[in-house]
Amino acid sequence: MIDLFEGMKTGNKKQQDAYSAIMELNIFNELSSYNPVLCGTLPIGIDIVGSDLDIIMEVQELEHFAEQLQTLYYNKDNFTMKRTTIRGKEVVKANFVFNNFEFELFGQAQPLHKQNAYLHMIIEHKLLQKVPNLKEKVINLKKQGYKTEPAFCKLLGITGDPYVSLIQLGVEEGIVTDIF
Repeated sequence: MIDLFEGMKTGNKKQQDAYSAIMELNIFNELSSYNPVLCGTLPIGIDIVGSDLDIIMEVQELEHFAEQLQTLYYNKDNFTMKRTTIRGKEVVKANFVFNNFEFELFGQAQPLHKQNAYLHMIIEHKLLQKVPNLKEKVINLKKQGYKTEPAFCKLLGITGDPYVSLIQLGVEEGIVTDIF
């Protein structure tokens, strides 16, 4: 597993502010039994105004997890929580605002290294390292309203469901393995 969170401590101003907010909330300690990992655009530097902080976790007991989230974060601004099914897997998502950052805490019964948010971030990170001018182009498309994965696929000429196609590209390129 690659963890890009620690690099945010010395990253750009927004990354440092996000790092401080996460540390102040004490999420990684409070929810340590779920092995939380920060994913998304901020750790890889392609965030825009309004980008949230996605923290994924492996959760076997969703009811207990939901109760913990309720207890820990119910008093945060704009707190909401829902239990739903995404791509055939039951999940719990909690959203709130803290220190001017939108947080999304996401739990499902799947190992972290096999969750789409993690896979997408790792693939995107490697593609950004491989193709130097890709970063600015992705950010420009995001500012035009594109979601991250569709932006990558558009720029790379990848067709089909962008969330599936990006993972397929990652497998083909040897960026990720053992995903299923």
